[in-house]
This record gives sequence, C-alpha cells and structure tokens, in this order.
Amino acid sequence: MGANVYCSASARRTERDSPRQRIFCSAERAREGNRPQNAAFGAHLGLEGLRDLLWSCVLDAKTVTTVIVHGSLRGVHVKTSNHSRYMVKSLVHASRILEAFQTAGDVLRLRDVVARTGFNKGMCFRLLYTLHQCGFLDKVGENHYRLASEVRRRRLYRIGYAAQGQDTSFDREVRMSLTRAAEREHVELITVDNRYQPKIALRSADYLIREQVDLVIEFQTDELIAPAIASKYMEANIPFIAIDIPHPGATYFGANNYQAGLMAGHYLGRWAKKHWAGEVDEILLVELQRAGSLPKARMRGVLTGISEMIRVSERCRTISVDGDGQFQQTLERVRKHLRESKSRRVLVGAANDSSALGAMRAFQEAGRANECVVVGQNGEPEARAELRTAHTRMIGSVAYFPEKYGDGLLRLALDILARRVVPPAVFTNHQLITPENVDHFYPNDSLLTIPA
Repeated sequence: MGANVYCSASARRTERDSPRQRIFCSAERAREGNRPQNAAFGAHLGLEGLRDLLWSCVLDAKTVTTVIVHGSLRGVHVKTSNHSRYMVKSLVHASRILEAFQTAGDVLRLRDVVARTGFNKGMCFRLLYTLHQCGFLDKVGENHYRLASEVRRRRLYRIGYAAQGQDTSFDREVRMSLTRAAEREHVELITVDNRYQPKIALRSADYLIREQVDLVIEFQTDELIAPAIASKYMEANIPFIAIDIPHPGATYFGANNYQAGLMAGHYLGRWAKKHWAGEVDEILLVELQRAGSLPKARMRGVLTGISEMIRVSERCRTISVDGDGQFQQTLERVRKHLRESKSRRVLVGAANDSSALGAMRAFQEAGRANECVVVGQNGEPEARAELRTAHTRMIGSVAYFPEKYGDGLLRLALDILARRVVPPAVFTNHQLITPENVDHFYPNDSLLTIPA
C-alpha cells in the first residue's frame, strides 16, 4: 500500500517513521505559502520513490485541512461509498485539476483547466496556485501550467488476478511473471486462487468484486462456468481478461490453439515419415475436455498437421482420452488404454506437458516406450528437462512462454483501463522446443530448481 501523508498546520517539520513510511508535512495558508520549501518537499517525494503518492496540502480560504490520502495522478477516479461524508472535497477538486493534464507535456492556461474540469474560474485559480506552491505544478510563462516532472500521473490501479490453481509450472510461471510486472508498473495486484475447482472460481469472482478492483485477469479452466463468472463481472461493470479459456465479454489472452496444435502435428508427422516411413498404427490424443471448444482446436490442429505430413492409412486408429491436463489422471487413463491396445507405432499429441509426461510414463511402465513418440504443449520446465534426457521419447513441446505472460497481460490491462482500443483476442507467440534447440531458448534452465 502507499505511504500515509499527514498535512497539519501546527506541524512545521518533516519526519520519517521508517517502519510505517509516514511523512509529516507542514503547510501554511495558500496566500502565505512558502514556494521554495513546498516545492522542494514535492521533489523530495518523487526522488525518494513515493511516485504513486498523491499528497496535497490543499487549503481553503481560512485554514489547513488534515488529511490522509492514498493514490496517484493519472486517470484519478474517486469511488463513492457509504463513507463519502469523510472525504475532503478540496482534495477531490485538486485531483480533478491534476487529471486535466492528460499528457506529460500538456501546458494549460487557466481557461483550459476551467473547460476541462467544469469548475468556476476562481476555484481553478486558487487550486492551480496552491498546487504550484506545493510543487505539483510548474508555472510556464505568465499564466500557463504543466505537471511537475517528479509527479507520476498514473493512478494506482487495483487489478484482481484469479489464478488457475493447478499444481504446474505453467500456473506458477504466469503468477510470478504477473507479480513482477505489477510491481514494475506500480499496480496493486490482488491475487486469489481458483484451485482448479469451478465452485472456488465462482467464489473468487465474488471476492474480487467485493474488493472493488478496477479490472480482473481470470485464469480458470472450466468452460461450463465461464458464462456465470462473466455475468458477475459484467453486472459489476468490471472489465476482465480471460487467459487461455474464452469467457463471454472478456478480452482473450493466450494460446493460438489451432496453430499450436498444427505445429505439434507437423513435427509428429515429419518424425514418423523419417523414422517409421510414414507408417503409423495409432494416433493418441490426450485432451482437456473441461476446457471446452477452443482447446479442442489444439487437438484438431494436431490431426491436421499429421495428415499434412504423411498419408494416414485407414487402419490407423485415432483414440482420444481425457487427461484433464493432469499427470496422474493421464497416467491412469493411458495405462487403461494400453491394456486394450496392441498398436506398436503410436503418435501421441497431448493438451499440455503434464499430460504428455503422464502418457509417456504409462508407455514406459508397460515396457513399450519405443512404441511411441510424444509432443506436449506449454514448454514447461519439467518437459524441457525431459527433452534433455538421452533417448527420450518426448520429441518436442510447443512453448507458450508463460514467463512472459505478465508483461503482455499488464500492457493489455492498462490499455483497457485507459480506454484505448484493444483487439478482442491477443495471442502469445509459439515456438516448437526440441532436444536440439531447448538450450538455445532456455539456456538458464540449469539454474532452476524444479519442484518434485
């Protein structure tokens, strides 16, 4: 949270309490304001890194008001509540004045500020004069003003993140990258965990709405509850971004599913053409059915990619199992399938790396590892470690680079909050990771400790 600022007419001192980051500042009446002292203090706040703090010694005609303010300056927006009677109107008015400066280089006349705020000329003059005295505005020429260079204009947004909650590296990487991006952009990130369960995802949405966040980034996998979650946010008038699984009314961010599947299928087909002369007995698709129609496009891409590389004979079976995106469930489902299947040349396309590794483990346990080759999705650390293993039957994984999701998500979120035009879907870049190029794309994996 931001620091606390106390402005008091009786306190003519500046004091810092490090544990609580408290700053005590003094001010006189506006007509008696000491410009050098107040301007220096405004610059001091910026130089000390309190860039997201809106402090304002805003004075009425008679006295100084004692206030506590959190926030910052771009797109300042005050939410009303049952406690609005406690709000200091002069500070609200001052925030409106600062909001009138829409770009860093804006130089405004008094008449411009009057036009942009709708305040009367006398009020605008007094507020401009006071903000100038306190160091928030620079005076340019006789009667022009601009924001002081030390003042950050962007308000402190509160963004909610509903994490997927699956125990995978992908989920952890998305969460960590988003946390880093939020810290860098000085955004307050409120994180909840959906625990990979629909009911908890619904409760998480209710919680974020109660927290009055400005925008939600939703990462939950169950397509069946996506409309219910979407309706909650839309009713609360909260814009939201959906990661990987489409939600009605949301801006989509994530995989280009068909393209990612096509890349996997092409590689499986080329491998079969080179090593098995294009003769394939079975194509095994490990799906994630709860995710719905869009991830199914990934599996369609796999099939199309294989058929574009080799001629799939009529006797080649195509089998689908639901691994639910999890290692253990995939292991059990593929174990069961292998008890019934006698196919000896099997191409395996999995919805994600956890399922790819689970399927490969099932073949290994059955003593049939050499009868399959596997391509996964996501390019997770566990898959990359497997790709570095000698004689592995996992020949590739289509990378989604979740460690870069945070930057893209925050850029998209801030564009939405700034009411810029954004596309309905933003796709991540994909790259096929193989044993031959894994060290090129991930040279620092040796520094990672992969959870057991």
